[in-house]
Order: sequence, then structure tokens, then C-alpha cells
Amino acid sequence: MDIATIVGLILGIGLIGGSMFLAGLSYGLSISNFWNLESLMIVLGGTLSATAIAFRLNEVKRVFGLIGFVFKKPAFELDKVVDDIVSLGEAYRKDRQSLESQANNLNNRFLKDGVVFITQGLPLDDLKDIMQTREEYRERREAAEAGLMKTLGTYSPAFGMVGTLIGLIMMLLGMGSSDGGDMAAQLGQSMSIALITTFYGAVLANLLFLPFAEKINSRNKENTVCGELVIEGLMLIHQKKHPIVIRDVLNSYIPPALRKSEEE
Repeated sequence: MDIATIVGLILGIGLIGGSMFLAGLSYGLSISNFWNLESLMIVLGGTLSATAIAFRLNEVKRVFGLIGFVFKKPAFELDKVVDDIVSLGEAYRKDRQSLESQANNLNNRFLKDGVVFITQGLPLDDLKDIMQTREEYRERREAAEAGLMKTLGTYSPAFGMVGTLIGLIMMLLGMGSSDGGDMAAQLGQSMSIALITTFYGAVLANLLFLPFAEKINSRNKENTVCGELVIEGLMLIHQKKHPIVIRDVLNSYIPPALRKSEEE
């Protein structure tokens, strides 16, 4: 699990919920006053409907999968990917069978496919073209996923405002047909309910949808660096470069703190 995402959500929900609770105590009100099913239906229903109009249905269905993706840890660590590539390069300098045997233990699918191409005797230029094309379209797919999540964050405040307008219209109509009573109290209660929808839209956008979109974008950038590293490593393996050379070249892709020398 991605600890940063979990900690951020807990802090956000805790601080916002705590401030709501303290504000309620100050005015002698219950935090349950912030709950309104109709407002939530307007925000979530309107946001998902608008997103379904903007995107294909299959893409909209992936929203729940993307939320799960945000909570997962990255599938790789760059320094370990470098270690794997160095080991593969060393194996290929012995013979092709050693490379095939080493590749069976790989968890990185992209790297494993590249090694299969090498063992099949694919020329260097063709190998580079195929792997770069795969990486390019992987990057496009993940950018589209981030765009989908960002769209949710764009629409939810707008539908929060729509809900507020609906509430205000109903409030004014109710005032026009009111037969007396405490008008100020009715006005205050109706206005608070109308504003709850805007509150829902703002919280969903800025605590969930937009941060999730940035997380997916961040993962996409990390995957791009890893993809470039793997492609470079495959080129070096194909050319049967010495493991020391392979590590020295690939160390350029990772932070200095994670770099190792071949003696290590």
C-alpha cells in the first residue's frame, strides 16, 4: 500500500472532520447537520453523468480501478531494476540459455518481453523500435487515465454549485408560499442546506479527485523513467556490454543515493 496516500487521506479527513466537529460544538450543533443525501446524489450523480458524456463508458467504468491503483505501491524500484539488468547482461555474455533462464525469474513484464525478443534474435534497431512504441502508448494510456480523474475533479465543484442553486430556488419558492413563522430561522436553515452541496463538491474535488489525478500523473512519470531505463538496458544487453559498463550507464537514471558500484 502507498503510505503517503493513506496518510494524506487520514489527515485530510481528520482535520476537516475535526474542524466541523469543533465548529458544531461552538454553536451547539451536531456534525450530522453536514449530512444531506440529496446533495450527495446531485454532486456524485451529476459528476459521473457528465464524465460518462465526455468519455467512453468503458473508460468511466475504470474509475473504481484507478482509485485502487492510487493506493498501490509502485510496481518497481529503480535500483533493483538496474540490478536485474546487470545480471541479465552478465548472463547473456555467457550464452543465450543463461539469459533465458535468468529471464524466467523477472517480475517486470516490460523487461521480460524485451529479453524474450533478444533471445529470439531480434535485430537491435527492431528491438528498440518495438520497445519504444510500447512505452509511448503505455504513457498515453496512463495520461488518459489521469485526465479522466482530473475531469471528475473539474465537474464536481460545478455540480456542487448546481445543487446550491437548486436549494436556493426551492428556498425562495418556499419563502414566497410561507404563511408566517420565524422567517429568519427558515432562511438560515434553508441556506445552510443549499450550501452543503457546494461543500461536497469542493471536498470531493480537492481531497479526492484532483489529488488522485496528480498521483496518477506522478506514477506515469516514474514509469516513464523506468521504461527509458529498461530500453537502454536492453540495448546494452543486446550488444553484450560488460556488466560494469551497463551499471555505469544505467546509474544515470536513478538518484545518487540509490546508485551502486559493481563491487557492491
